[in-house]
Amino acid sequence: MKKLFCSLLVLTILTTPLIQIRLVEAAESKTATISIPINTGLIGEEYTAKLYILDLPSGVTAASINSSTLKYTGSNTLVGGITLENGKINLKLNGVSNPKIINNLTGFRASWKEYYIANPSNSIWRYSDGRRWQINEYNEATDGMKTYDKPAEDYSNPSSQPPRTVVSAAPFQSIDYVKWYNGSQYNVIDLKYIIGNTITPHFDYVNSSTTLKETKFKNNRIIVNYAIPYFVNSAGETVEQKYSYQDADASHPLVGHAQGRKYEVRAAYYYTADAKVPTYSYSGSVSFNYTPITEPTLDGGVSILKPSPNPAKFEGKDTEVSLRVKGDLLAYDNSSNIEEWIFYAKETGSNDVKIKKDYGKVLNSTQTFDNFVIPKSRGSNVKQEYTLTVTVRFTKPIVSSGGTISSLSKTMKATVEVSDSPIPATPPPANNNKPPKAVLDVPEEVMAGEETLIYGKDSYDPDGTIVDYKYNTPGAVEPVSGPFGWTWYPLSALGQHSVRLTVTDNGGLTGSTSAKINVIQPIPKAVIDVKGTKKENRKVTLLSKSRSPEHYPIDETKTQWTISPVSGGTAADIKYLGNLSGMNSKEVLFKKPGTYKATLTVTNTAGFGDSTSMIFQIVADEPPVVYISVPNKIYRDPNQGNIASAALTDMSFSPDYDFLDRRIWEYRYDSNNDGNFADEAWVIFSNENKTAFNLQLSSVGRYEVRLTVTEEFDQPTIEEFITPADRKSRDSYSSSPPQPIAERVIEVYNRAPAVDWSW
Repeated sequence: MKKLFCSLLVLTILTTPLIQIRLVEAAESKTATISIPINTGLIGEEYTAKLYILDLPSGVTAASINSSTLKYTGSNTLVGGITLENGKINLKLNGVSNPKIINNLTGFRASWKEYYIANPSNSIWRYSDGRRWQINEYNEATDGMKTYDKPAEDYSNPSSQPPRTVVSAAPFQSIDYVKWYNGSQYNVIDLKYIIGNTITPHFDYVNSSTTLKETKFKNNRIIVNYAIPYFVNSAGETVEQKYSYQDADASHPLVGHAQGRKYEVRAAYYYTADAKVPTYSYSGSVSFNYTPITEPTLDGGVSILKPSPNPAKFEGKDTEVSLRVKGDLLAYDNSSNIEEWIFYAKETGSNDVKIKKDYGKVLNSTQTFDNFVIPKSRGSNVKQEYTLTVTVRFTKPIVSSGGTISSLSKTMKATVEVSDSPIPATPPPANNNKPPKAVLDVPEEVMAGEETLIYGKDSYDPDGTIVDYKYNTPGAVEPVSGPFGWTWYPLSALGQHSVRLTVTDNGGLTGSTSAKINVIQPIPKAVIDVKGTKKENRKVTLLSKSRSPEHYPIDETKTQWTISPVSGGTAADIKYLGNLSGMNSKEVLFKKPGTYKATLTVTNTAGFGDSTSMIFQIVADEPPVVYISVPNKIYRDPNQGNIASAALTDMSFSPDYDFLDRRIWEYRYDSNNDGNFADEAWVIFSNENKTAFNLQLSSVGRYEVRLTVTEEFDQPTIEEFITPADRKSRDSYSSSPPQPIAERVIEVYNRAPAVDWSW
């Protein structure tokens, strides 16, 4: 008696092939051919290779096939060999590649019809005099900001609206999280296939502000022009532009007059591009020789009815197991000689055997064992194997080439798994299971030492769930597991490397794909940022924001700065403490306004370096504008001891927003009443930094008032390099332009006597 053994494999058939059988007489053997289903134009690298599991033709069993004669014929390349497993023909083919260009894809932000949104804005400031407006806007020619002043157009004081004008704003353009679509939200094209030089931005005026006058993309910015403070809408109506505002600092002498306004609009945009995608094709056939079964043979199979699907999700309770066993008697047709069918089932390794019988006079029989249980006490992540045997017994022994046979048997195995992993609601049918699609996303080029994302989470199974991800990353330092993970390549791994992903679904089928990563030298990128107030005698911080791969960071001890004048200043005007090497940042002070250049050289721990330079402007520290309010004529008051009281008010301000720290009030008296103050001495009557008070005067005549204002830096400085002369000071006598003397002179009079005429 001959016993046939096989192990149960949860079948994961990639496709149902069209079978063409051609039988050829050749002595005692025959030839059969199975056609590979024709697939053309499959898009994506997940179709680089395909696994085919083919059903055998009717009347052909695995035992009858001469495995050495298995042969693939076609235009694809066979990967490995052709095998027979669990009664199926297994082979893997590489697809025939043919690139395809797809035009006019649409790029949105992460999802279909999700536009990129920018909020261009400009700040418009009203000066403290209440009548002038400072316009700040983008300058396309210099790719920077420009500032200019315009007088108020209304008659309010302070002005209530800035002058009518069209301003330009240009926030940076974004393409983060772009997702590309080919005509619909269901047809997504991977970013790696996009042809970079075809990417073109477009405005979407429907989702943008109606105030936009002109739009363009330039300098990697979204440049928009819009009208302030009014615009004309599509109905021809004049509408006020929306804005937010901010009052000046409360210490300002004309608080309530100085005010900033922010005018903001909405700009929506999207992208178009072309893509070059790989497509793959499959065709061909598998042929083999087989010897038809001529002697009685028992075949069979096992189906797992419960749990469904398998593996099952552990839910904290017992898991019921139901198994269906089938036996088929081949090359025998005398059913009347069948005495009985006997089915055995048990947990592998257990002595507790369950038995069922069928006394029917049939050539095939099926029985179900539904009284197995995996107890919850075993916990989750349990794999239980079952051994199943089917035996057919004959009433009268039958004669074969090996002697007489009274029975035939076949033993099979099945595995049931209970797992914490999510399981789909319905399992794929055992005989129609489709393989998973492996989708791998990796950067085309990385630096040695750079953390690299290996992303396989977009892989999917069309009729089930992916339960395992396996990556092969030769040359990488750290292994990757799960849907995605990070790794990196050392300096010794320069050059091109292959990354391969194999995914397995809950039916046991696998799908694979691969991608290439080119590892280049870890050259750092030197980047300079200038922080602080770029004004003379203020602290300016030169900051290195250089980048280098994480595992070969910048060696700060080798960082070198140089600072030099370009125009307006000299090397002597550049002040700093210590030296310019071995530090990430450096605090510098510039004594004179002008143009300066900073150069940064960095080196990483792998020994690679980079240099960059930045030119920046240091503006002048503007002196204060001194303006005082004094009464032109006052009278002595007999009720106050003949004292005249003059109300003085300081209206000075700093044009560059420094703090007015010290005020010295003085006057000089025209003692000889000749109209000339030049020969008179100044007398200080207040040095308490007062902005308003009453000046008491006792003598009749003319007084000239002078106010001297000294600023204090309103931004950080480096005190070691500051002298008293560096703090800007001016007085009302020498202010530019000087306040007219007529506005600074007080004339004290006696009150005329009261006359009462009487007769």
